[in-house]
Amino acid sequence: MSIPFIDLKTQYRQIESQIKANIEGVLEHGAYVMGPEIRELEAKLADYTGVSHAVSCSSGTDALLMSLMALGVGPGDAIFTTPFTFIATAEVVALLGATPVFVDIDPVTFNIDPDDLRRKIRDVRDNRKDLKARGVIAVDIFGQPADYDAIEPLAHNSGLFLIVDAAQSFGATYKGKSVCALGDMACTSFFPAKPLGCYGDGGMVFANTEELHQLLVSIRVHGMSVTDKYDNDRLGLTARMDSMQAAVLLAKFEIFPGEIEKRQEVAARYAELLSEVDGLTPPSVPEGNVSVWAQYCVLARDAEHRTEVMGRLAEASIPSAIYYPKPLHLQKAFADLGYSMGDFPVSEDAASRIFALPMHPYLTAEDQEAIVKVLKG
Repeated sequence: MSIPFIDLKTQYRQIESQIKANIEGVLEHGAYVMGPEIRELEAKLADYTGVSHAVSCSSGTDALLMSLMALGVGPGDAIFTTPFTFIATAEVVALLGATPVFVDIDPVTFNIDPDDLRRKIRDVRDNRKDLKARGVIAVDIFGQPADYDAIEPLAHNSGLFLIVDAAQSFGATYKGKSVCALGDMACTSFFPAKPLGCYGDGGMVFANTEELHQLLVSIRVHGMSVTDKYDNDRLGLTARMDSMQAAVLLAKFEIFPGEIEKRQEVAARYAELLSEVDGLTPPSVPEGNVSVWAQYCVLARDAEHRTEVMGRLAEASIPSAIYYPKPLHLQKAFADLGYSMGDFPVSEDAASRIFALPMHPYLTAEDQEAIVKVLKG
C-alpha cells in the first residue's frame, strides 16, 4: 500500500502542460523578479477574495512580518495570538521586539478562544504596565476559519488591529466571505504543502486600504519609495516572490476551486467512516463555514493511544503526522516569556492527542477505507 500524505504528483499530472507553458513564458521574457506574472497573480487573487489589494511576497512568514511592520509594531507592544500553531506566527512578533501574549484555544476548532482572548486583553491592560495592547493575530488552524464574529469586534472595540493568519486557510470562507477579506489585513502562505501551493516559497498579504497597500509594496523591497527604488522611505525587507513561483500558482489556481470541492468530499467521507471508530474524535466545522482542510486532524483518547494508532498506520505504510507536538509557550525560543506547563491546558491537551491523516483532493474512497480499516485495529 502506498498512500501519499499530500499528493502533488497527481495534481501535477492534471496541469503539467500549463505549468510548463507558464514557466516557459518566464524563461522567454526573462523578468525573473517582479515579472508580469506577479501583477497577474495579485489581481486574480484579490478578485477571488474580494479584497482591494493583494501584495505577493517571498513566504507566509514574510507576509506576517510585512503586515506587522506596516502597522508599526515594535518594542513594548503586546500581540495576542495562539500557542497552538507553527512558530512563524509568534516568531515575527518577537523579531520586531514586540511581545507575543498567548491565548488558549477552543477545544473543538483548535482556533483562538474569544473568551480567553478577552481575559488576556484585560490582564495586559490591568497588570502589564510594561506592555501596550496593540493587536491580535488569529490563526485559521488546519484551514478552519476562526470565530470572527466574536474575535473581530472584540479586537476593534478594544482598539486593537486584527491580522488573519490564513497561512493554512486560503480558499476558506467564513459565513460566505473569504477569510482573506476579514480583519485589517490577512496573510497566506504558498508553501508547496498548502491547499494552494507553489514549487518553493511564496506568500501574500491582502488589504483593503490604499495606505496599507503602499506601505506593503514599499516594505517588500527595502522600504523603497513608490516613485524611485533608490529612494528609501523606511527600512524594509527583500521579500519579493519570484516570477517562476507566480507562474506555477497561476496554473494551479485554475483548478483550485475544483480542488476545494474535492477536499470537502474527502473530509465528508472521512467523517462518515470515522463514525465507526472508537476512541477517535474527527474534526468538525461550524455551520456556515467552509474549511479548505489543509490538514485532517483527529484526536486520540490520550497520548498512549495516539502512539499506538500511529504505529499501526506506520506498519501499514500509511503516513501520519502530528501538528503540533509542543505548543509555542513551551518552546525554548519563547522561554523568556515565563510560561510553563499548565498555563494553556486546552492547547497542551490537543498537542498530546492530535494527529493528521492523509488529506488531498485526489485521495480515493478506497484509500480512505483502507486507512480507516487500520484505525479500527
